[in-house]
Amino acid sequence: MPGFADPVFDAQAVFRASLLATAYPGRVVPVDRALASPRPFSSATAALCLTLMDFETLAWLDRQAASGEAVAWLRFHCGLPVTDDPMKARFAVVTDALTMPRLVEFHPGDVEYPDRSMTLIIQVPSFNEGPATTWTGPGIKTSARVSIGGLPFWYWSDWEMNRELYPRGIDVIFTNGNALVGLPRTIAVEA
Repeated sequence: MPGFADPVFDAQAVFRASLLATAYPGRVVPVDRALASPRPFSSATAALCLTLMDFETLAWLDRQAASGEAVAWLRFHCGLPVTDDPMKARFAVVTDALTMPRLVEFHPGDVEYPDRSMTLIIQVPSFNEGPATTWTGPGIKTSARVSIGGLPFWYWSDWEMNRELYPRGIDVIFTNGNALVGLPRTIAVEA
């Protein structure tokens, strides 16, 4: 399957969308670059992978993504090396959140280098059909009401433990269809 039509400009546009999603947590940010994606990736997941990953970036993929055409597509377009150990990866892609590992199984960075933590991309079925949560923190004026659908029951309690690791901790970008929602490690979530 093809990747970006114009790799440089398309990757820049997707990167700007990911920065906007991270700067304004809880806000749904559209990705204005449509991309035919391999199963089981949504268009936003595929675009984010092509933008953030390369031959020097060790990634972990969940069972659904690792067993399908997505791995071959990422290897062809990015030269992406894949690991079976989520603790070693710099990026992780989850296409079925209900079967994902607990957040403590991903690398939170080191005390000396908190920026070397993992970025977790979680593909979800909905940004508005999950349990209501209230997000507060940097980038949110007062609070944001967010209802991410398709997450495991333990996700928000694990998120609180991840947030307590600050300045270490993982950052999350949720994808759905052709849109993103960012959840940096600094955001407090009331479930």
